[in-house]
Amino acid sequence: MISQRGLNVIGFLTLILVFVNMFLLVGNQSLQRIVAERQQLIMRSIQMQGPAREVITALANLAVRTEDEQLKHLLANHGITVSVNSAPAAAAPRGK
Repeated sequence: MISQRGLNVIGFLTLILVFVNMFLLVGNQSLQRIVAERQQLIMRSIQMQGPAREVITALANLAVRTEDEQLKHLLANHGITVSVNSAPAAAAPRGK
């Protein structure tokens, strides 16, 4: 049979394990909260990509249409290059 001293040691070790478990639980909850916040930020940025792309396209079109050099420079400062695509050439008539 287990002596009184052995039972005390087992009880003490169990108590230590309970505290370690509580510490790990709190740490895990904190990490889960941080991950959820980051995930929410990523989802918001993904949702904003479409409208942001439309705004940039509209600004680029306006810069080309009005030949606004300041607007082209502003876009270039943010890494957006604006170039004018020439209209497609008319098809040459074919001889029969």
